[in-house]
Amino acid sequence: MDRTEKLRELERLRADVARLESELRGAPVVWTPPDYYLAYHILAGMVLGFVGACSSLLFNIIGSAVLHQSPFQLIKVYMTFPLGERALDISDGFALAGGCGLYLCTGAALGVPFHLVLSRWFSKSSILTRILAASVLGVAVWLINYYVLIAFLQPAMIGGNWILDLIPWWVAAMTHLVFAWTMLLVDGWGRFVPYTQPVAPVQMDQS
Repeated sequence: MDRTEKLRELERLRADVARLESELRGAPVVWTPPDYYLAYHILAGMVLGFVGACSSLLFNIIGSAVLHQSPFQLIKVYMTFPLGERALDISDGFALAGGCGLYLCTGAALGVPFHLVLSRWFSKSSILTRILAASVLGVAVWLINYYVLIAFLQPAMIGGNWILDLIPWWVAAMTHLVFAWTMLLVDGWGRFVPYTQPVAPVQMDQS
């Protein structure tokens, strides 16, 4: 092979390298699931549920203060589930803090089904449809929690029904609706946007 042929072969190889570099730069590195990313949305639902529970708890604290009740009256009533009637007389700050923590953890757990439903079936719906869906979910969770689970479990386990007796139905309903509307308001924080890893250009040895 003479010098001319070698130069032509070198130019051909350079053209092949340039083509391959261009293809590499244009091909994104795909690592995300091709369909619904369930694991991500479960974790996002827990975080957003915690935020929703904070909003719901704040709503109840302010509401109780307006009605000239103990700011943590709702927490005391909820704590009758594990403690019975003596929870209503709790004034210890650590016990109330534990009750608030339990309330927030419950909200984080409930945030998972809320976020899964909103992100999977209503992510591209209109705002009115999403508000309606969140409201229906909030009311459904309230009815199931209060009139199915608590109505059966608290009398069977503790021997009383303080939650249903002491919390007005409209307060319980609004608590769940505030939670649901907060979940909808912060839903954008849990949207999954896949990240594409950029491909670094191949460095040619010019020596």
